[in-house]
Amino acid sequence: MAPKVLVSDKLSETAVQIFRDNGVEVDFLPEVGKDKVKLLEIIGKYDGLAVRSATKVTEKLIASADNLKVVGRAGIGVDNVDISAASRKGIIVMNTPFGNSITTAEHAIALMLALARQIPEANTSTHSGKWEKSRFMGVELTNKTLGLVGCGNIGSIVAERAKGLKMKVAVFDPFLSQYRADTLGVEKVELDEMLSKADFITLHVPLTDKTRNIIDADAITKMKDGVRIINCARGGLVAEQDLVAALNSGKVAGAAFDVFESEPAIDNPMFNLPNVVVTPHLGASTSEAQENVAIQVAEQMSDYLVNGAVTNALNMPSISADEAPRLLPFVKLAEYLGSFVGQVTDSPIKRFEILYDGAVAGMNTRALTSAALAGLIKSQLSEVNMVSAPLLAKERGINVSETKRDKSGVFDSYIKINVETEENQRSIAGTVFSDAKPRFIQIKGINLDAEVGRYMIYTTNRDVPGIIGLLGGVLGEAGVNIANFNLGRDKPGGKAIALLYVDQPIEESLLNRLLEGGKFSRVRRLEFDVS
Repeated sequence: MAPKVLVSDKLSETAVQIFRDNGVEVDFLPEVGKDKVKLLEIIGKYDGLAVRSATKVTEKLIASADNLKVVGRAGIGVDNVDISAASRKGIIVMNTPFGNSITTAEHAIALMLALARQIPEANTSTHSGKWEKSRFMGVELTNKTLGLVGCGNIGSIVAERAKGLKMKVAVFDPFLSQYRADTLGVEKVELDEMLSKADFITLHVPLTDKTRNIIDADAITKMKDGVRIINCARGGLVAEQDLVAALNSGKVAGAAFDVFESEPAIDNPMFNLPNVVVTPHLGASTSEAQENVAIQVAEQMSDYLVNGAVTNALNMPSISADEAPRLLPFVKLAEYLGSFVGQVTDSPIKRFEILYDGAVAGMNTRALTSAALAGLIKSQLSEVNMVSAPLLAKERGINVSETKRDKSGVFDSYIKINVETEENQRSIAGTVFSDAKPRFIQIKGINLDAEVGRYMIYTTNRDVPGIIGLLGGVLGEAGVNIANFNLGRDKPGGKAIALLYVDQPIEESLLNRLLEGGKFSRVRRLEFDVS
C-alpha cells in the first residue's frame, strides 16, 4: 500500500505533484490546517503531514496520529511543532533549512542598508511632499565592521554579501572552525570582542536557552556608541526593552527587526521610534523561497516514506539514500545487539557504551547508536524506534557514549556494546558478513559465531561434559527443533555460553526444566524482529 500524506497548509502544485511522482498518495487540504477539530478527526489515516506555519502540530494532535511517521515543515522554524511529543511517539520531524537561506540573508542586508541610509523615514517624508535632504544623513557600509552572531548557512551568506560591500566581518560562533572562517575571509572572535568592534550587528542563530536575550543591557554596554542592530533570525534573541532604552539614550543609533518576541507583533515598544525599521517577518517571503521550501519538503518526505532516507530531521540522524543500502545491515545489527542486552539485563542500566571498530566507524554512527538504543528499550516498551530511543534513554538516566577506532582484529567491521548496571557489567559484539546478515561474535568476552534468529535460547554454565546432550534432549522431548547451535568458552573448564536458534517460541516450563538439572547458571529465551 502506498504511503499517504496530508498537506494541511498551502504548498505549490509542483510540490504536491512531487509526492505523486514518487508513488505517495497525497491529500491537498490547505484549509484543514486551521480547523483543529477536522484535523484531529482525519490525522489518524496519514503516514506523513506536510505543513507551513498555520498548522499547529500539538501533543494532542500527535496523540491522535496513530500511523504518522513524519512531519515535514516547509521552512526553517518549527515553533508550531511539538518536537518532544513527536519524538516520544517515534515521529520524525523534518524542516527545510536551506530553501530560504538566500532570501533571509538578502533581507538582512536590505534592512542594514535601509537602516544605514534611513530609507523608510526618507521615503515617508518625500511622499508627503517634504524635501528634507539635510535631515537624513546616513553612514556608509564600506570599511565598517559587521558583527555576526552565528555563521551557519544564512550567516555565511550574509558574510559573503557583506564582504562584497567591502565591509570587515567579525564572527562570534562557537561552532565555526578556523578553517571555515579563513575560507569565508572573516575574523572568528569571542562575543565580547565582536560586540566591542562592530559598527553593525546582525543575528543568525536559533532561539535556545543559550541564545535567548544574547543581546541584553549588559551586552549593549560593551558595544560601540552608535552601533546598529539587525535581527532577521528569531524573536527573543534581543531583550526588546533593553534595546528600546539604548535607542532612546542614543547608545544604539538604530535597529532593524523582522522578528519579535511576540508574533503577530501588532504592538511593540520599538514601533514608531524614528530610528527603527520593522517588517512583519518577511525573511522567507519571496516567491522563490516559498517554492523552494515546498519542493524540498515534498522531496524529503517522499524519500523517507519510500526509500527510508532521512534528511534534515531535527530529532533523528540523517541517512542518505546513497548510504542506506550499506548502512541498513549495520542498523539491524546494532538493534539486535541492543535487544540482546535489554532482554538479558534485569537491573537498571547506568552506562551504555558502544564501540565501532573498522570500516563501520566511518559510517553514520549516530544512526547506529539510535538503533542500538531502540533495541535496548524495546524489551521494556514496545512503542519505541530510532527517533524516540535517545530521548527515552536520557529520561532513564542512561549515560550513552560512543567510541570509534581503526580495524583492530580479524573483522573488517564490528560493533561492541558494553553496559554497566548497579550489579554487574556485560558486553556483546557482532558483525555483518558479506551476505549482509548480522552475526553475534562475542558475548561476555567469549567468542562464538551465531546467526540471529527470531526465537533463541541463551544459557551460561561451567564448561563441563553433557551440556550439548542436555540441551538437545530437553528441547527434543518438547518437540522444539534447533536450527542453529553455537557454543563458546573462555578456557577449558571455565565459563561457557550457548546460543541456540530454534524454530518456535519457548515455553517458560521448558526453561525451568533446563535449570532444574543444576548445570546452567542462567537460561533465557530471546526474541528478535528478523522481518
